[in-house]
Amino acid sequence: MTPAMMEAVLVAHVAATLYMTGLIWFVQAVHYPLFALIGGEGSSAYALAHQRRTSWVVGPPMLVELLTATILLAVTPSILTGIGAALIAIIWISTAFAMVPCHRRLLRGHDAAVVTRLVRGNWVRTGAWTLRAGLALWLLGSAAMQA
Repeated sequence: MTPAMMEAVLVAHVAATLYMTGLIWFVQAVHYPLFALIGGEGSSAYALAHQRRTSWVVGPPMLVELLTATILLAVTPSILTGIGAALIAIIWISTAFAMVPCHRRLLRGHDAAVVTRLVRGNWVRTGAWTLRAGLALWLLGSAAMQA
């Protein structure tokens, strides 16, 4: 892979990671806590609309982040790219096995315990993406210093 291609991969990686870090903090601080206010008959419709709209907002950058992290790990293996990949695994596993089941349950109607589980459980992803942002910026800074 040429240096220009690697630079493009790294920039795309950092952009996707920073985007997701900002988004997850918004979700953690604002969006998920507001689920507690959605009760009654509209809660299932709200949960469904949330899932459909959120997929378009998070799907592409999560895939870009995963793809670019995989390339970085394969082409420039290091402790930092390894930790970054491990954090992505934590994010994806947490999403699949903790967050998605909560969202599926909310499709059946409001459940305060599930909303609480959603907010508390999302700290795993929030922390992992925050760490990833630091790692991605460190990688970018290191690459800039080597250039």
